[in-house]
Amino acid sequence: MRVLVLGGTGLTGPFLVRRLDAMGHEVTVFHRGEHREPLPSGVRRILGDLADPPGELRRMAPHVVLHMWALTQADAIRFLELFHGVAGRAIVISSCDVYRAFGCLQRLESGPPDSGLLSEDAPLRESRYPYRQKKVLEIDTAAYDKILVEQELMAQRELPITILRYPAVWGPHDPQRRFRGWLRRMQTETEIRIPEDFAAWRWTHGYVRDVAVAPTLAVLMENSAGRIYNVGESATPTMAERLGEVGRAAGWRGRLLPVPAAELPEAERMPHDFAHHVAIDTSRIRGELGYAEIEPPEQALAATIDWERAQAAAAQS
Repeated sequence: MRVLVLGGTGLTGPFLVRRLDAMGHEVTVFHRGEHREPLPSGVRRILGDLADPPGELRRMAPHVVLHMWALTQADAIRFLELFHGVAGRAIVISSCDVYRAFGCLQRLESGPPDSGLLSEDAPLRESRYPYRQKKVLEIDTAAYDKILVEQELMAQRELPITILRYPAVWGPHDPQRRFRGWLRRMQTETEIRIPEDFAAWRWTHGYVRDVAVAPTLAVLMENSAGRIYNVGESATPTMAERLGEVGRAAGWRGRLLPVPAAELPEAERMPHDFAHHVAIDTSRIRGELGYAEIEPPEQALAATIDWERAQAAAAQS
């Protein structure tokens, strides 16, 4: 199968590219050259920008095109213009920030908390551009909105598309370094006080190698076309439970102490409404595509902590 990956050199991309190559597929990666992650020798690279794509991409007539970096409505429109009529089908990475619960968490909108896990049919945000007032790595925050991306893609019928809604992805090479701040504190503090509402909050995560399995399965299974799938861990712990796991894996002998936010210094308070959990239901992708984690949790945490420590040591040298 000819598979064209747009992006594919960031966090999850190299893992899925290697998996597809190992399965014997003809894989081409089109990217801007900002990341030079090692890829198998059989994988072809094409450098460029989708703002001015080379005609070679259409001439390839890929059986499947996998878009890892569709962030804005304009990205989605450009993608459809480029590949309708030439690609067999497409897989596009979205995000679980599309849910209304995320908008309420960010205090961009109001409403009662959702009960239970968020399925693919859970209410979506009514607010738009959730990061417009924030600085997020490598994202055009002024125009970013995965809801607009999904709407453009699913409104047409010429190019069959699968949407994968990613969770908070963590692991080595995570540009957001999700556990860095906590690991730093664990080096010097035996008791870490955290807001009690944050301690009880649930936010679905996914280890990088596990998450990369999802697009691989979607590539292989034609019946995924026209479907939307949540991706992430099967059970979402509270943040206190998650940080406790991180501490144990790091050899920390201290304790987390949930306290009312008013008892914390202002710099340690969080502006979110943690009554709104972003805990997602991943039963659809598990049941329909056979998605399952491949990395033992203890091994995943150990690899991530080793990488974080290496980054910290390199910064000090």
